[in-house]
Amino acid sequence: MLASLGLILLCQLIGEAVVRGLGLPLPGPVLGLLLLLLILLLARDRLALLARGPLRNGGVETAGKGLLAHLSLLFVPAGVGVVQELDLLASHGVAIILVLALSVVVTLLATVLTFRLVSRLLRQQDAR
Repeated sequence: MLASLGLILLCQLIGEAVVRGLGLPLPGPVLGLLLLLLILLLARDRLALLARGPLRNGGVETAGKGLLAHLSLLFVPAGVGVVQELDLLASHGVAIILVLALSVVVTLLATVLTFRLVSRLLRQQDAR
């Protein structure tokens, strides 16, 4: 479990270093997750040589599920930060609410459009 968590954190560190080094407009942990998923886990399934250590027997998957089971604990610091900035929230509350509402609408529209596009593409592929 520790080796798997270490591998997850190492991928996050590599992602952060690449993002900062290249100045990419992408969060480092996202790039690290792509590194872990696309390179390590997909390569592990294709090359038996990589199926060692934390990549063996679903070790990374088990560690990831353990992290996800306790994900709610990671929201406690964010909640404390909001409570500490209540005066800022009171002075800009309406603007924050409008931006949040607009971002929810844009996200929902993007999700629907993406779903419809993928659905249409899958129907065209099945028709062939």
